[in-house]
Amino acid sequence: MRILVTGGAGFIGSHLVEYLLAQGHEVLALDNYFTGSKDNLLHLRENPRLEIIRHDVVNPIMLEVEQIYNLACPASPLHYQYNPVKTIKTNIMGTLHMLGLAKRVKARILQASTSEVYGDPTVHPQTEEYWGNVNCIGIRSCYDEGKRAAEALMMDYHRQNGVQVRIARIFNTYGPRMAINDGRVISNFIVQALTGEDITVYGQGQQTRSFCYISDLVEGLVRLMNCDIFEGPVNLGNPEEYTILELAQKTLELTGSSSRLIFQPLPQDDPKQRCPDISRAKRLLNWQPTVPLTTGLQETIHYFGEKLRQLGKLPAA
Repeated sequence: MRILVTGGAGFIGSHLVEYLLAQGHEVLALDNYFTGSKDNLLHLRENPRLEIIRHDVVNPIMLEVEQIYNLACPASPLHYQYNPVKTIKTNIMGTLHMLGLAKRVKARILQASTSEVYGDPTVHPQTEEYWGNVNCIGIRSCYDEGKRAAEALMMDYHRQNGVQVRIARIFNTYGPRMAINDGRVISNFIVQALTGEDITVYGQGQQTRSFCYISDLVEGLVRLMNCDIFEGPVNLGNPEEYTILELAQKTLELTGSSSRLIFQPLPQDDPKQRCPDISRAKRLLNWQPTVPLTTGLQETIHYFGEKLRQLGKLPAA
């Protein structure tokens, strides 16, 4: 097939592009490089079935494709709050343009939504039926509400125009090619541990998250795209729940770091609990994560170690 991946130079996007090329597809990777990196696709650039396009989804584009994975959007609070107006435009205008393209060429489109649509949840674990508890005017709303609007657009195009849509609600994902400066908890902890800086824990570290390794997530996205039954959004994430403090201690153990833990106030609207109910993904896609946290963290630590050495922030091995 001929497949478009928006945000194709990003963390998740580049792994998805790699997976689709390995399956023999022709892939168009589209990115404006705001948070994506050309380095993420460097090892694939000689592949004759890959076309890399520099483009911002806020502007329309005319292409001929059979499937569209719409992943374009900064996904870490540090990046999406840097230019919140641009973030919400990317979510709404970008999704509108991709839906218009899907309608015109009769492509199936998958929207990368997020567990952030659940906000600071009052239901635990979160099922797809839960409507969420989101502060619609808070500092995270450019992302939370942007993704909720993108989901609404997907459903309206599906109901009104018969566009084949898929919606993935992605929970915390980690692995190689995460940006060093993205401000997410796993990249923060690993970089701080490897460089010997204090490890910053917000609150008392009792808030929980679930962490899904990138290869598991990509498998879930592809299965969802190619599933012919549509029942609405599908949670993709790891149902194993860890406190942030447990994650910090595990990172220290695996890196052998002597970094100290320091505690800072919780950011505004930071969710206290976040964990997916993946019953729908298990039933529809026969999917569940298989990579244990320790294994995934070891791979990610190795990647960041190499990156930091390249940047001269760690001595050569």
